[in-house]
Amino acid sequence: MLSRSQIDLNLLVDSLKAAAESSRMRILFLLSRGDLTVSDVTEVLGQSQPRVSRHLKLLLDEGLIERYQEGSWAYFQLADSGFERELVTSLIARIDAAQSPVDRDLERLTDVKRKREEKAAAYFSENADAWDRIRSLHVPEKAVEDAILKLVGELPFRTMLDLGTGTGRMLEILSPLYQRGVGVDMSREMLTVARSNLDKAAVENAQVRQGDIFAPPVERDAFDLVTIHQVLHYLDDPQAAIREAARLMRPSGRMLIVDFAPHDLEFLRAEHAHARLGFSDRQITEWLDEAGLDLERAMDFAPTGVAGDKLTVKLWLGRDRRLLIAADNNAEGQPTETTS
Repeated sequence: MLSRSQIDLNLLVDSLKAAAESSRMRILFLLSRGDLTVSDVTEVLGQSQPRVSRHLKLLLDEGLIERYQEGSWAYFQLADSGFERELVTSLIARIDAAQSPVDRDLERLTDVKRKREEKAAAYFSENADAWDRIRSLHVPEKAVEDAILKLVGELPFRTMLDLGTGTGRMLEILSPLYQRGVGVDMSREMLTVARSNLDKAAVENAQVRQGDIFAPPVERDAFDLVTIHQVLHYLDDPQAAIREAARLMRPSGRMLIVDFAPHDLEFLRAEHAHARLGFSDRQITEWLDEAGLDLERAMDFAPTGVAGDKLTVKLWLGRDRRLLIAADNNAEGQPTETTS
C-alpha cells in the first residue's frame, strides 16, 4: 500500500489520529477533489468556521494537508508528496462516496464550484472582446494545441509547472500525461477562471496558486515539464523569467515556450500591455543556453491573410543539460546523482 518499507511508529500513529475523526476525514475527501478555502469547507460541511479551522489546523500540524496564501485568502490542499500523501490517498480510496454524509458533501461541493464558475464566467465575459481580437490575429488555438501535444509526446511524466497559467488551458490539455500539475499566476481573477475550467474538465491532478513568475511558490529541481504559454511578451525581463524557470526543472527536464515571432503591431503594446513585440529564434536559443538548456526543437505557425496584420505563433522546446543518472527511488535512499 505505502511505498516506504519502514515508517516511524510515532509518525504513523499521530497521522492516523489526525485523520481518525469523521469531519476531518470528510475534509480530506473534499480536498482530494481540489483546493478549498476555509469558507468553502464551512459551507460544504455546514459547520461553524472556528470548528472547521480547528480541524484544518490539526491536519496541517500533522502534515496531511498544506496551506498557501492567495492575497487575503488562504487555500488548503492535500500534502503534495511523501508518506502523508500516500497515507491520505490510501484512506480516501476506501471511502464509499455514495454513502451519507459524503454524498451530501459532494452535492454541496458542486454548488460551491458552480458559484466559482459563475464568477469566472463574469470575468471572462468582461474581457472577451480584447481576447477575441488578439486570437483573430493568429492561427486557431486548436492547431497550436495539437502541436504542443505532439512536441511533448505521449510518454507520461511525474510533474508539470505552468507559469502564468491564465485560464489553466495547458494544465487541462496535458493532464492525461502528468501525475501532478501546478499552475502559477499573479491574477486572482484568472486563478478563478483556471479553477473553474479545471473543475469543468474534471482535472483532479492539478492545482493553481497565486505567485510571481520571477519567484514562483514552488520547489526547485522538481518539475519534468515547465510551460510558459503566451506570457513572455508581457514581461520587462523575459530572460530572467526563463532563468528562474530553469531552476525549477529536474535534470533532463523540458521547457516549452509558446509566444509570438517578432512583429510590429504597436497597438498590442499600447492597448494590451505587451512589453515585447515577439521573440526571435536567436533570442530564445541564447536565453535557454544561458539558463543551462539546449533548444531541441522550434516550430512556427505563420498567419493566414495579410501577413502585416497578423501574428506568427512560435513554439520552442528546450531541455535541461543535466542528465538523470540514478533512479528517483533507489534502495538506499541516497540523493539522485546528476551530471552535466
